[in-house]
Amino acid sequence: METITSVDGTPIAYERTGNGPPLVRVHGTTADHSSWDPVRPSFEDHFTTYVIDRRGRGESGDAAEYVLEREFEDVAAVVDSIDEPVTLVGHSYGAICSLEASLLTDNLRQLVLYEPPIAVGDHETPDEERHAELESLLAEGENEQVLEVFLRDVAKLPPAAIDALRSTPHWQSSVETAHTIVREYAAQGDYEFDASRLDGVTTPTVLLSGTESPDSLNEATDALDDVLPNSRVVTLEGQGHSAMVTAPELYTDEVLSSLGESE
Repeated sequence: METITSVDGTPIAYERTGNGPPLVRVHGTTADHSSWDPVRPSFEDHFTTYVIDRRGRGESGDAAEYVLEREFEDVAAVVDSIDEPVTLVGHSYGAICSLEASLLTDNLRQLVLYEPPIAVGDHETPDEERHAELESLLAEGENEQVLEVFLRDVAKLPPAAIDALRSTPHWQSSVETAHTIVREYAAQGDYEFDASRLDGVTTPTVLLSGTESPDSLNEATDALDDVLPNSRVVTLEGQGHSAMVTAPELYTDEVLSSLGESE
């Protein structure tokens, strides 16, 4: 792993592999850089991939106080350390971080955002009762229960998708960093979707949307598509919020095609 120092002095680690133009990946809540492993080999044939561990995970550092905006700066710091325009790919919470990082850097070629959990319409995040449950489980040391409740009741993943995640190597690291799940869920409530700030994001943007994902995520994708001046939606048929794990070939084919890199 290599590291870059973010604005607040926190070291942010990333793994660089592959050959070609740069592509930076930003994982979501419950994950770390290894969550991209099922799809990474196919992209390494087309891109030099930089796969980040967001703060609080793996070899990345952390700060005494968690502030969502520091995550935006972390992503922008990695992007700005690369000497040519970058394709930036974010999943879920990492898609929020990537979207906001696009406002902090001029070094982007393309954006790919997979279902950022932005609260729009009647959907509110976080649910106070659910957040209290997660905090209680964390205080009791029930880290795996924190992970399972979040995936089932917040991310709305079906049992088969949770079982698929449980079988991956990064499951245990997600259990060990359960505190980041609770703090990120709370931070979503402080994030305001301000359309007026985003109409200047002219970077070509692909918005991934699963047909089986919760309505809240599909509506957030539609809201972004309405606001961003240079965006288009790519639908992942039969998939929900974790197609990288549940359908890696479909995910890879759709993303490479949308980026003009399909064989």
